Amino acid sequence: MDSIYRENILEHSKRPQNKGHLDPYDYAFEDTNPLCGDEVRIELRVDDSGTVTDVAFDGQGCAISQASASMLTEMILGMHVDEIKAMPKEELLEEVGIELSPARLKCALLSFNVLKASLYGKAVDEQLHS
Repeated sequence: MDSIYRENILEHSKRPQNKGHLDPYDYAFEDTNPLCGDEVRIELRVDDSGTVTDVAFDGQGCAISQASASMLTEMILGMHVDEIKAMPKEELLEEVGIELSPARLKCALLSFNVLKASLYGKAVDEQLHS
């Protein structure tokens, strides 16, 4: 089963979904993983009801960080902002689908942290580890 998830990670890292920029956007945030230098920026466009109508990410880094950002953008398209705020990190980790070392866990959750920070307007690293 791990091989299926590994192939999915490689596919998302080679051909990321929603990579680019939005103009205009309603929410945006970017951050870096200081341990490895991975960088991710996420931009969201939402409609009047608070539903994500478009999403884009940009950045650079390892296959795990870029693939998880791609997967995350696919997951949240069409979701309401309140649903995203309530989304636990385990949903993204389930989508990634493989066991990760502590260092790789930070890579995989960088986009999740950036997404939450864009919605809350601040860093949420404390929430990731609670």
